[in-house]
Amino acid sequence: MTDLRFGAFLAPHHPIGEHPMLQLQSNLEFVDLLEHLGYDEFWCGEHHSTGWEIIASPEIFLAAAAERTNRIKLGTGVVSLPYHHPFMVAQRMVQLDYQSRGRVIFGSGPGALPSDAHTMGIDPMVLRDRQDEAMGVIRRLFDGEERFSYKSEWFTLNDAKLQLRPLQKNMEFAVASMVSPSGMTLAGKHEAGVLSIGSMTEAGIRALPMQWSFAEESAAKHGKNVDRKNWRIVLSWHIAETREKAREQARDGLMRHNNEYTVGTLAGGEGVIYKTPDEAVDGVAFSDESTAVIGTPDDLVARIRQMMELTGGFGTVVGFVHDWANREDTFRSWDLVARYVIPEVNGLLDDYRESNKFVIENRGTWLRAGEAIASKIRDNERALAAAKEDEERGRSVLRSGLSLTQGAEDARHGS
Repeated sequence: MTDLRFGAFLAPHHPIGEHPMLQLQSNLEFVDLLEHLGYDEFWCGEHHSTGWEIIASPEIFLAAAAERTNRIKLGTGVVSLPYHHPFMVAQRMVQLDYQSRGRVIFGSGPGALPSDAHTMGIDPMVLRDRQDEAMGVIRRLFDGEERFSYKSEWFTLNDAKLQLRPLQKNMEFAVASMVSPSGMTLAGKHEAGVLSIGSMTEAGIRALPMQWSFAEESAAKHGKNVDRKNWRIVLSWHIAETREKAREQARDGLMRHNNEYTVGTLAGGEGVIYKTPDEAVDGVAFSDESTAVIGTPDDLVARIRQMMELTGGFGTVVGFVHDWANREDTFRSWDLVARYVIPEVNGLLDDYRESNKFVIENRGTWLRAGEAIASKIRDNERALAAAKEDEERGRSVLRSGLSLTQGAEDARHGS
């Protein structure tokens, strides 16, 4: 039986127009829903520009989510390490680990938006190296056996040691990976899991078959180990009872997300601008190289199995959270995945189906047994009827005897 975990990744991406306070509250309600439906993980990111992504601190958001939940794992997806002093990141993650009662996954990245790096005056060429360096320092702080000093071109540590280490003895590290081998190579070096965000693009899907080998090669080079169970594939979907309903619910929001954000904002107008909502759905979900599933639970099951075969196996399916549909239909989509996709993929229904098939195929056995039972009942009914007749005769004889005795008694007394 496959043991595939399921989670959600909230960047978040919200069209400009809704009250930010209500967006954040809705996002927290969404985490509540995931916990109730049995999802395994929830991730949220860090962004500081574009207007579409309003969570600046995943640690603050996840602290609020931790108070609403008890079981679901909470991942920073991701902390952009070049933007922060590593000692402060380590401190915040330790506090979050305690506040969540040991449910944190420490996900990090170099920073996804060039506009964020520009605002802070950071050269984009140094971002990946700084993430690498910070991960090593944070790992050392978490291990925390002794104080150490460290001097870098962008931060300094003097006699550093955390006054409180993580609640988890081995807090899981994870890194974001796009299309290039760099994320996977970093995962191997630091013995981290992987959040493959590139799987939402055509180029990323084409790169997946080779991706894990980069992590394994890097791990071997540095004397570390990586495990496919810590590889997370991010997919986009909107699920409804029928394909027609899913299309209707998702098409307008999908076109807006693509035209205004993906192409209009991130790509500076370079890319496919869809002219109609149906064209957007066809291009994203029903083309030869579709990157999303807009359809039924069966459609998503088929895509997940396809991805398992394509990659050679991974540990978690992470759904990308978006506002293609309205809030009610979006929540319903995640409900359908929990009710029908997760049990199907993980074989939870196999024994039910075997039991049902066995009963149907062996109906003759049940019929023969039923006939035998009916025959016994009929025999018992005849025996019971005979016993009742004997009992009635006995009562009749007893009544006759009592009557004769009473007559003799009356004669003796001269009645």
